[in-house]
Amino acid sequence: MDIRTFSIGGIHPEENKLTHETVTQKAALPKQAIFPLSQHIGAPAKPVVQKGDRVKVGTMIAEAGGFVSAPIFSSVSGTVAKIDSVIDATGYRNPAIIITVDGDEWEHSIDRSDKLETVEAHPELTPEEIVNRIKNAGVVGMGGACFPTFIKLTPPPTAKAECVIINAVECEPYITADFRLMMEHADEILIGLELLMKAAKVTTGYIGIETNKPAAIELLTKKCAEKFTNSTYHVEVVPLKQRYPQGGEKQLVDAVIQRQVPAPPAIPVNVGAIVQNVGTAFAVYEAVMKRKPLFERYTTVTGKRLAHPGNFLVRMGTPMKDLIDACGGMPEGDNKLLAGGPMMGKALTSVEVPICKGTNSVTIISDDEARRKEPQPCIRCAKCVGVCPMGLEPYLLAKLSEVKNWERCEHEDIVSCIECGSCQFTCPAHRPLLDNIRQGKSTVMGIIRSRSAKK
Repeated sequence: MDIRTFSIGGIHPEENKLTHETVTQKAALPKQAIFPLSQHIGAPAKPVVQKGDRVKVGTMIAEAGGFVSAPIFSSVSGTVAKIDSVIDATGYRNPAIIITVDGDEWEHSIDRSDKLETVEAHPELTPEEIVNRIKNAGVVGMGGACFPTFIKLTPPPTAKAECVIINAVECEPYITADFRLMMEHADEILIGLELLMKAAKVTTGYIGIETNKPAAIELLTKKCAEKFTNSTYHVEVVPLKQRYPQGGEKQLVDAVIQRQVPAPPAIPVNVGAIVQNVGTAFAVYEAVMKRKPLFERYTTVTGKRLAHPGNFLVRMGTPMKDLIDACGGMPEGDNKLLAGGPMMGKALTSVEVPICKGTNSVTIISDDEARRKEPQPCIRCAKCVGVCPMGLEPYLLAKLSEVKNWERCEHEDIVSCIECGSCQFTCPAHRPLLDNIRQGKSTVMGIIRSRSAKK
């Protein structure tokens, strides 16, 4: 078996896939659902409902606020209680629509049947129609980046897509939502991939899966052989070596088709690849074939001290507390709550933060695991340089950020950092490398935007 991987850097943290074999269960409906208006990269959505309005499951409650934006749909039926600001997964207060739940009445336009719809049975699905349905359903990247999917499918004239790569890597420790999705909805995922290829006007597709998921590799390889052997589409399941952060777009493109994506503003399509998460492929199937907007997702709720960690199909807007309670409640003692996994997840201060489009995991880490050791002076070991998947010098970028030398930060390509945390993970001196780099990157990107606006 040809096992591929990306060419530079990378680490292999302890996997802790506690919920690998735990079958997905439907999460209970919340009593109150909270819908932040910023659940995607780009402009926040704009409310189209007001206090007192009745909504159903699948009702649009906020429209796209600009070209790079996405609409938001209610995942519950009930009454709009208020439009207020809440603490969301960013840790900051942002506007949100709050709905009091009183049932589970769905919009009639949504096909709730289990019938598997095929592309061949729908000749009306032109590339333009597919993109339009994806856009109108509010589908975004489900791996956490939350970039509006329709934009990726309509690249600029200077870039030509040659293939679609499905990111089924799930290299982040603890998280198993994508694996369970593959095991439970392989057929829908492959039709979603077919729709993405048709929309992108390409005939080649790849599904990248790490070798710690042999059952998913076997299942999807078998399904691809059945579906695409005599098809105009060529789809290949690519086994990948276990290596973090292989789920990064640039690392995945390197691993799968051996092409290097240049520094920003270059994106994968500049080297011929459109990368979509496996959860996005499933959401595309539901949006296009079932007319179902994006209002629920697969999410892992996990932690070594949780009584019953699990995988859930959860309606967006559900407070994390509801899911934690379904897993036996918050463990005793001090705990760290993360939206996402331990490498790239964001620490939260409240269990009332709602599940959003990009919430692939709710991870609870004990104080013993989460507590940082006292930082020591840098010993110039260069381990951070060796593991950086972008070929950067993290020790230097962290120091430049610390002393606020923004011009040199930009010169040293700080904007290429993908914030994977490999440098900080491997540092024997326990230095807060990523913390400093994140601050520097954010500042430099602001300077670049400001400079561009003046031109």
